[in-house]
Amino acid sequence: MSPPVTVVTDSTAYLPPQEISRLGIRVVPLQVVVGGRPFDDIAQIDGVSVGEALREWVPVTTSRPAPHRFAEAYREAAAGGATAVVSVHLSSEMSGTVEAARAGAEDSPIPVDVVDSRSIAMGLGFPVLAAAAAAVAGAARSEVADAARRTAESARSFFYVDTLEYLRRGGRIGAAATLLGSALMIKPILHISDGTIVPLEKVRTAARAIGRLEDLAVTAAGDAPAEIAVQHLGAAARAGTLAARLSRRLPALTRLTVVEVGPVIGAHVGPGMLGITVSPSPPAGDARSRSPRLP
Repeated sequence: MSPPVTVVTDSTAYLPPQEISRLGIRVVPLQVVVGGRPFDDIAQIDGVSVGEALREWVPVTTSRPAPHRFAEAYREAAAGGATAVVSVHLSSEMSGTVEAARAGAEDSPIPVDVVDSRSIAMGLGFPVLAAAAAAVAGAARSEVADAARRTAESARSFFYVDTLEYLRRGGRIGAAATLLGSALMIKPILHISDGTIVPLEKVRTAARAIGRLEDLAVTAAGDAPAEIAVQHLGAAARAGTLAARLSRRLPALTRLTVVEVGPVIGAHVGPGMLGITVSPSPPAGDARSRSPRLP
C-alpha cells in the first residue's frame, strides 16, 4: 500500500534507482540539449556521457522541466492513492525548477508542498530521502516537508572543479570569482551557501584540492554518525579513492554513496568534478537508517 504522501523530486538529485523504487519517489527530469538535440537528464545520451561531449566541446545547455510535467507527476501520485505531495527540488537560486513545480501544483488534484532544498545533487538527494522516509512512516504532509527542510539545512556540500569556465558560462558563478581559478593555475574549492555556488578556498594542485575536500568532509562530519555522498563527473577512480579514504577516517560513518552526476549538473561543472555532501545520519528506526550501505 502506498503512503498517503508521495515525494516528488527532480533528476538533479541523482538518487540510486533502488532507493527511488524502494521509497516510491517520483522523479521529474530536467532537460539537456546536446549539439542542438534535447534529451531528458540521464547519465548516458546515445551511449555518450556528458563528460565526453564536454571534452569534445559539443555545445551543451540545460533547461527546467515544463510545469505540465510536474502537474502530470502530481496527478499520477493522486491516481496511485496519494492524498498529498511534497515536491523537493534544486536551489531556486540556480534554476527555475522550483517555480515550475509551483506552477504545476496549481493544476494538481491534491495538495502540494514545494520545498526549495537550496542545494544540488546529493545536497538535494539527502533531503529527498529524509522526506520519503517520513512519508513511508506515515507522517503528515507538513511533517514530510519539515523532514526535507531540516536535512537540507544540516547538509554540507563541498566540491572541486578542474576549471571554473563551465560555471562561468552557465552564469552559476561570477566573472570575478572565475579569476580565482585562472590566476597561477589555482584550483578552487567551492561550496553551496545560501543556495548559490561560491568559492571557499584555493589551492595550487588538483591533488591538494582533493585532499582538502577530504579534510573538509571529515571536519563537517565530526564524531557523530553521518551519511556521505561522493559525487563526480568522469572521475570514477578519484571518487572511489576518496570514498575509501573517508571510510577509513570516519568510523561513525553509517552510509557511503558514490554517484556520477548527470548532464544537467555536468554541463555546469565540467569533466573532472569531484564533490562531497555530508548529512547527519537519521535516527535509529527511520526508514533511511535501514537502507543498505552503498558502494
